Amino acid sequence: MSLRWGLIGASTIAREWVIGAIRADGGTVVSVMSTDAERARAYADANSIPEHTTSLEALLGSEIDAVYISTTNELHRDQALAAIAAGKHVLCEKPLALSLHDARQMVEAAREAGVVFATNHHLRNAGTHRAMRDAIREGRIGRPLAARVFHAVYLPAHLQGWRLDRPDAGGGVILDITVHDADTLRFVLGSDPVEAVALTQSAGMGREGLEDAVMGVLRFENGVVAQFHDAFTAQYAETGFEVHGTEGSLVARNVMTQKPIGTVSLRTDSGEETLSVDGANLYETALRAFGKAVRGQGAPAASGEDGIWSLATALAVAEAAKTGRAVKVETGMAKAGITGA
Repeated sequence: MSLRWGLIGASTIAREWVIGAIRADGGTVVSVMSTDAERARAYADANSIPEHTTSLEALLGSEIDAVYISTTNELHRDQALAAIAAGKHVLCEKPLALSLHDARQMVEAAREAGVVFATNHHLRNAGTHRAMRDAIREGRIGRPLAARVFHAVYLPAHLQGWRLDRPDAGGGVILDITVHDADTLRFVLGSDPVEAVALTQSAGMGREGLEDAVMGVLRFENGVVAQFHDAFTAQYAETGFEVHGTEGSLVARNVMTQKPIGTVSLRTDSGEETLSVDGANLYETALRAFGKAVRGQGAPAASGEDGIWSLATALAVAEAAKTGRAVKVETGMAKAGITGA
């Protein structure tokens, strides 16, 4: 079964990564929707998409099986709920929504409708992060004690805009980058975050009171404490991810990226070993898993429940920075009757 896709949002990420990943899985991009008619037309022409529209209703009424939502964050909920009501499978960008209530509503609606609902957390698909997760599961560093993520980058000019000046759209570095840290840490450690402390920074790139950098610490259910640094303002930094345990350390460099690059070293009493990692395209891995889930052959790489967890963690980080307190990470899924990841 080859999936027919509609794009909700004529976005950079779809153009650079997701359209190619859909096609690599044998799927077809049938139509793209943008509220700007000229943008929709130009985008469709540039990306060989046969149809374009300014109407969500028209997109959902076309011959498609699934939608990819990559609009600004405040639009995700209503667009996802409309797609679910139309019987379409949904791959939604992170964060799923601006509130946990809305994110839970999206996940529950998909469950009731019997459609696949996934979060586009690409980093858990990196060969480097999967190698780290496998090494921890195999006990190669003993019991994990601490982790460190450095995900401070420079936001390029073509991605600046609403991320820096629209609080109403969920701008700021926490909902853009910290959500990725949260998901990647959960995936690699195999444990859920329970508490957050943080400080934010406004170094001049963020406007309208939005943070453009954040540092903090997450405590996980298994006892691991994880430090993180996220920023839009670091022009010359490299990214990395470390996990330190009782019997060894995993040290990864240049891995918090969309590209299938980076290295992972295992350090123990025996010395230092460079782990073998697969170089598969992260988005192709995600779209392949999504297609299999639609065909009833497994689960998406990152579920809606995973998206709720990353949003809950990001909101706890934001609250911790605002109040100066340690804030519990609470998803509300159990109370809402949602089970899963």
